[in-house]
Amino acid sequence: MSDLLRPWLPADAPIVLAAAAEPMMDRQFTSPIDSLAAAQEWIELLADRRTEDSAYSFAVLHEGVPVGNVAVSSVERRHLTGWVSYWMREEARGKGLATRACRAVSEFAFAELGLFRLELAHRLDNPASCRVALGAGFQTEGVERARLLYDGVRYDTETHSRLATD
Repeated sequence: MSDLLRPWLPADAPIVLAAAAEPMMDRQFTSPIDSLAAAQEWIELLADRRTEDSAYSFAVLHEGVPVGNVAVSSVERRHLTGWVSYWMREEARGKGLATRACRAVSEFAFAELGLFRLELAHRLDNPASCRVALGAGFQTEGVERARLLYDGVRYDTETHSRLATD
């Protein structure tokens, strides 16, 4: 797709496994990634979702090496909407890669998938994720109270959106 994004490859499983082992990264995966086999299954799941036209995930590259993930999921054809998400490995944070990747996946969703509205949300206690959203052209829409539950604690989230016409 570019020098910034490409689909995940089976050979990326060790990178996915390492990413999942970083603090709080387990929340980024729907099931535990605690082995190379689990990482490979996750990559296969992403390929299946692409085939089903329900989600498009990309490895975010830095100097040709995957350092994060960006995706448009919950692709809904009736209303032409999708949900954007992203994560970066610790060593890649603070370099603007997440913002660039979020911008790029948004352009992909509008141009290639024909979507009109993209949404994303982040915990209120994650200002870095808010900077990514705003830097990628997403406008703030509001706060969802007690939206997420992690380890018995509820967290508010801030929702953002970007339209193809923005």
